[in-house]
Amino acid sequence: MSDRSSRISGFYKLPVERRREILSLARDRLDVLASGGLDIGTADHMIENVLGVFALPFAVALNFRVDGKDHLVPMVVEEPSVVAAASNAARLVRLGGGFAVEHDPPVMAAQVQLVDVADPDAAVLAIEAARAEIFALAAAEVEGLCARGGGPVGLRCRVLSRPADPDGGMVVVHVEVDCRDAMGANLVNGVAEAVADRLAELARARVGLRILTNLSDRRCVRVRARIPVDALGGATVADGIAAASRFAELDAYRAATHNKGIMNGVDAVLVATGNDWRGVEAGAHAFAARSGRYLPLAVWRRVEGALEGRLEMPMAVGTVGGALRCHAGARLALELSGAASAAELAGLAAAAGLASNLAALRALATEGIQRGHMSLHARVVARAAGATGDLVDRVAAEIAALGDVKPERARAVLDRLRHPVVTEVVK
Repeated sequence: MSDRSSRISGFYKLPVERRREILSLARDRLDVLASGGLDIGTADHMIENVLGVFALPFAVALNFRVDGKDHLVPMVVEEPSVVAAASNAARLVRLGGGFAVEHDPPVMAAQVQLVDVADPDAAVLAIEAARAEIFALAAAEVEGLCARGGGPVGLRCRVLSRPADPDGGMVVVHVEVDCRDAMGANLVNGVAEAVADRLAELARARVGLRILTNLSDRRCVRVRARIPVDALGGATVADGIAAASRFAELDAYRAATHNKGIMNGVDAVLVATGNDWRGVEAGAHAFAARSGRYLPLAVWRRVEGALEGRLEMPMAVGTVGGALRCHAGARLALELSGAASAAELAGLAAAAGLASNLAALRALATEGIQRGHMSLHARVVARAAGATGDLVDRVAAEIAALGDVKPERARAVLDRLRHPVVTEVVK
């Protein structure tokens, strides 16, 4: 993918088979897409009580240029307009040079809760003095990861409560682990269990919970974008987007919807690539509330001649292990993306999130969110009403133009198109 442009004009107008040809998908890859990338036998070994497989649309968002490199961005999502909106916003960002990404090292934290701690301060001192011993225990648990350049890199202790408090003395220990290109949940959970008993001995305490935290704030990604004002449609639109951003910064109710729009893009990429989108989602919202107020993950500001946006959020993703081991569709998505590392994939997901946010705010600042969304939703309604072939677009166009995107109207239009009234001209 590194030598292929993501700017493919008119791609959405083409038949599915032609889109596949343009992306040079080989026959075995087409078979993967036809089956959703997952057969029943594999599914039965992935989770419990399996009855079948459940498919969602697999698409690619276009126009993304990230750190000077073009990418097709795989997305799995059921909601109309998400892919189109992200692609359109990425086209605007492209005019300003594309997305720029920074990312932290891939560090996750294993949490070990210590309870019944008689002297929390002394416990912290004892644990910190035994840092080398704790690291050795952790490294022995993840020898393969250490061989790949990862492993334990940090240790933090926090006193959560004192002996006189209702919960008694409580200390939580974070053992920070560099996970390399893995998401890291299983690795980090293993570390938590491997070091827990020794931490309890050092603290003269009892072991509580031992598990990773999904608030992976040591593994954040930051994305920036700059769009010329003229590309957005003028200063009024740019000012409207900046004002909508400030609204989200002042009001948690608005911020929740603002961030949901970001996660439309992020989650779609993570689902496509077999990553734990629920963990990233949990971490994102916890990060948004870390100050004690729920805030937007992305903000936009007017600058001279342009609109600038920036997004920061935790992004624990992997390009090895997990569902990628067995899900052919996820492996294909990763291949299509051109992401060569977990850091690069995190950047793509975050760029998709910022693009989705831009698209939503631009719509709100201009025509309103419903017009563009409903024109795409009209296709779903038309198909649900029984339209097939070219009738899908004809019914969708008519009900969208009428502003009546409802099943009853779609069925009436479809019936009229299928059974046109022929008027005989009498001479």
